[in-house]
Amino acid sequence: MSALEERLALLPAVGLAEIDGSGAALQTRVDRKYVVPAAALASLPLTAGARVLEIDGRRTAEYRSVYFDTAGLDSYLGAALRRRGRYKVRTRTYADSGDCFVEVKTRGARGATVKLRQPHDGEPTVLTDTSWTFATTSLGPDRRPTGPLSPALANRYRRSTLLVDGGRPGVTARTTIDTDLVWIDPATGFERPLGPLVVIETKTGATPSVTDRVLWRHGHRPVRISKYGTGMALLHPDLPLTPWRRVLDRHIEPRSCLSASA
Repeated sequence: MSALEERLALLPAVGLAEIDGSGAALQTRVDRKYVVPAAALASLPLTAGARVLEIDGRRTAEYRSVYFDTAGLDSYLGAALRRRGRYKVRTRTYADSGDCFVEVKTRGARGATVKLRQPHDGEPTVLTDTSWTFATTSLGPDRRPTGPLSPALANRYRRSTLLVDGGRPGVTARTTIDTDLVWIDPATGFERPLGPLVVIETKTGATPSVTDRVLWRHGHRPVRISKYGTGMALLHPDLPLTPWRRVLDRHIEPRSCLSASA
């Protein structure tokens, strides 16, 4: 059992219904992301005062995502080039239960993340007619894809979810800790693990959560990392990568090394 799992085992549990009803499951929210060495989890007091999501006795869950894009990579380039109207469409599978959803993420006012989703009624790697209709309706005419969407990137990881102090009286927020992240090229099956790093994400309103403040006190600052964008940049060195250059150079193997070792 890892140090994180040992600490999670000591926390009071919270169910999914309570998280959904607490105000922490924000569909319109501010996300802050951090890349932290896995070894640092042993000393960071991230679990102090927190409750942990537990489902069927499990306090970590395996997630699998498939990201869809056009032949011209409109979704990726929209993020890489900081275009207005950028979006992501993915399926997300909760491996422990088998539940699968199609999700659409866009940017709202003041950079807030807006996520819409509904159950997906087919294979995770195929957008059914129902899921396609949901995605395009959610995006609206201004963001409608220029062509069919097909799998561009997949990933898998393990997630622990904490319910924490949201930074204001009576407000709660979510912290997710993602470990064992692996990116996968659907076309070739090539896999690229993140390595001995974890991605910590805080999902709050405008006020930073207690997790943000703990990380700041220990010298960790938010970074631009996108499970889709960063993964595509790693697996395809010819693509533009401006928003993720710093996190790649500082935390992850430089792309020149990747090209030499591929």
